[in-house]
Amino acid sequence: MRLLPFLVLISSLLDYGCTSASCNMTCHKDARCEVQGGITGCYCSQGYTGNGLTFCYDDNECENATQPCGEHANCTNTVGSYFCMCAPGFKSSNGQQTFVPNDGTSCVENPKAKCELYNDCITEHINRTLAGISHLKTPLEMLQKINRNTLGPLLPVDVIAYVEALSYSSLNAMHYPVSDNEALRNTTINVLVNTVNNFLQKDKITAWEALPGDKQRQSLTKLLHTAEQAALLMSQNFKKTTQLDANASDIALRVFAFDSHRMKHIHPHVYMGADYIKISPKKREESHPNGTVAVVFLRYNNIGSLLSSPKNHSSKDTSEQRQTVSSSVIAVAISSDPPTLYELEKITFTLKYAKTADKDIKCAFWNYSADTMNGNWATEGCELTHSNSTHISCKCNHLTHFAVLMSSGGSVGVTNYNILTRITQLGIIISLICLSMCIFTFWFFSEIQSTRTTIHKNLCFSLFLAELIFLIGINMNNNKLFCSITAGLLHYFLLAAFAWMCIEGIHLYLIVVGVIYNKGFLHKNFYVFGYVSPAVVVGISAALGYKYYGTTEVCWLSTKNNFIWSFIGPACLIILVNLLAFGVIIYKVFRHTAMLKPEVSCYENIRSCARGALALLFLLGATWIFGVLHVVQGSVVTAYLFTIFNAFQGMFIFIFLCVLSRKIQEEYYRLFKNVPCCFGCLR
Repeated sequence: MRLLPFLVLISSLLDYGCTSASCNMTCHKDARCEVQGGITGCYCSQGYTGNGLTFCYDDNECENATQPCGEHANCTNTVGSYFCMCAPGFKSSNGQQTFVPNDGTSCVENPKAKCELYNDCITEHINRTLAGISHLKTPLEMLQKINRNTLGPLLPVDVIAYVEALSYSSLNAMHYPVSDNEALRNTTINVLVNTVNNFLQKDKITAWEALPGDKQRQSLTKLLHTAEQAALLMSQNFKKTTQLDANASDIALRVFAFDSHRMKHIHPHVYMGADYIKISPKKREESHPNGTVAVVFLRYNNIGSLLSSPKNHSSKDTSEQRQTVSSSVIAVAISSDPPTLYELEKITFTLKYAKTADKDIKCAFWNYSADTMNGNWATEGCELTHSNSTHISCKCNHLTHFAVLMSSGGSVGVTNYNILTRITQLGIIISLICLSMCIFTFWFFSEIQSTRTTIHKNLCFSLFLAELIFLIGINMNNNKLFCSITAGLLHYFLLAAFAWMCIEGIHLYLIVVGVIYNKGFLHKNFYVFGYVSPAVVVGISAALGYKYYGTTEVCWLSTKNNFIWSFIGPACLIILVNLLAFGVIIYKVFRHTAMLKPEVSCYENIRSCARGALALLFLLGATWIFGVLHVVQGSVVTAYLFTIFNAFQGMFIFIFLCVLSRKIQEEYYRLFKNVPCCFGCLR
C-alpha cells in the first residue's frame, strides 16, 4: 500500500509527456515520439506546430503572443525559437545583448543613453566601468572582461569609458610581474588584439563619430598608445627568439623578440596586407652587451577615417588644409634592455593608398603627448621617397604611428584660426565700445529723437548684449546649466538684433514709399515685433529641444536634429525681407535723387546711392550672408570676410549712424563747445 502513491506519481509523469522506448513510428525531423495524455504519437517539438508526422511548422512567437519580450524590447523570430533585444535607451537586466524572458530577464532604463557627454556624466561612467574591473587580479582577466563588454553595440560614453578601462588594465600590467609562461603571454596578447579590434569595427564608427572632436581624438590617441605600449610590455623577456602574429578583422600585430647575440642576423621587417615596413638600427662598433630586444608592428585598417579632419571640421585643425588619411595606419615600437642596445636609425615603409586627383600627398605621423593624449598629424622627420598611382614609399627618423595624408583646400588651419580668434576678440571689444557710444548718443540727445532713433537705439542695445554674452560665455561649457542659459540668451538677443534690423528696413521702406501711419501705434508694434517675436521663437525652440541648447564644445545651438535652424531659419527670412526692402529703397532713392538734382553728375548720383547702400548693408544684416557662404564653401576667404564684417559690425553701425550723421555731429559740437578743454580743438 505504501508503494501506491509512488506508482500513481510515476504513471502521471509518463502520461504528461515522455519518450516511449517502444515507439516505432517515423516522426517529422522537428518532432518526437512521446506519450502524452496516455496516447503514444508524434508530437512537434517546442516552438513548432503540426501533426508531427508529415509537417511541423515554425511558431512565430513574436506574432502569436502579445509582447512576448515585455515592454521596451523588440522580438525577433528564429526557427523553433525567438530572442529579444532591448530598445534604444534600455538594456537587459542580465547584461546580455539578446535574451529570452523565460528566466525573468527584462529591459531596464540605461542611464548611459541619456548621457550628453558632459564632464560629470563621462567621469561617472568611467568610474563605474573601472570599478567593474578593478577587483580582477590579472591583466588577462581585465582584458577578457573588457573584451566581453565591448563585443556588441556601444554608446559614445561607453567608448570613452572602456578605452579608459583598457588603459587602466595596461597600467596595471606594468606593475604585474611579467609571466614566464609564454602560452599565457601569447593568450594575453591575442585577447589584447581582439579587444582593441572591438573598438575599431565598422559598427562602432557611429559611436566614435558621435563624440565631440577633442574627446574623439583623445580617446583614439589613448587607444593607439595603449595598444602599442601593452603589446610592447607583454613582448619583453621572451626566453628565446620569438616571432608572434595576432590578427583580427581590423588590426594586425607582429612581434619580434630576440637577444643581443641575434641582432646581426635579425632584421625586423613585415608585410601586412599590401603594406611593407622595415626598421634599420644604428650600427654599433663595440660588442653588444647581453640584453633583449622587442619590436612591435601594428597595422590598423579602418581607423584612418576617424583620424582624418572631419568634413565640417573646426578651424582648430592643425593644418592649413583639410587632411584625409588615405591609407592604413601603421605603428612601430621598440623596447630594449639596456635602452641603448637597439637604437633606431630610420624606418622605411611602403603603404597602399587611394589616390585622388588634385590632392597633395605626403608622409605623416601622429604626433601626440602621452600626458594629455592630444594629437595631430605632422610631417617633421618624414620624407616621401617614391610614389605611384597605388603605393607611396616613405622614410622617417623616428617611431610612432604613420599614414599617407592627402590635403585639399577649403579649410581653415590653426594659424588662420588663431588670427581669426584675435580678430573676433578685438572686433567685439571695439564693437562693444562703439555700440555703447551709439546707445549713449541715441538716449542722451533729445534733439535727434525720432522713430529711426528709437529703432537704432534698440538695435544697438540688442546687439550689444548679444556680443557681450558671446565674449563672456561662448566657451564656458563646463557647466551644462550655465552653458544652456548662455546659448538661450545668445539665441534671443541675436534674433532680437535681427528683428530690429528688419524693423529698420520696413521703416525705411515706409518713409521712401511715403506711407502715412500712426506713430504711437507703429512704435507699439515695433516693440512687440522686436522683443516678443524672438521670445516666442526661443520659447518654442526650448520647449521642443531644450537639451540642444549648449554643446560640449561651445555654448551655442547644437546641430543635432537640425536644431540650428531655429536660428538660421528666422535669420534667413529676415535677411530676405531686408534685401527686398533694400532693393526697393535703392531704386526709389536713385530715382528721387536723379529727379531732384538733375544738375548733379551721374558719378555723384552713384556715389550718393553707394553711401546709403553701404549704411543699409551693415544695418540690415547683409554681413551674415558671408556666414552662409562660409558654411557652404568653408574657405579661408569666406571665414575672414564673415569674421571681419560681423565682429566689427558695431563699429560700422557707429560710423554710419553717428560719425557720418550731420545732426549728431552738430549735437556733439554743442556738447563739447561748453567744455573749455575741448572748445579749442573744435575751433
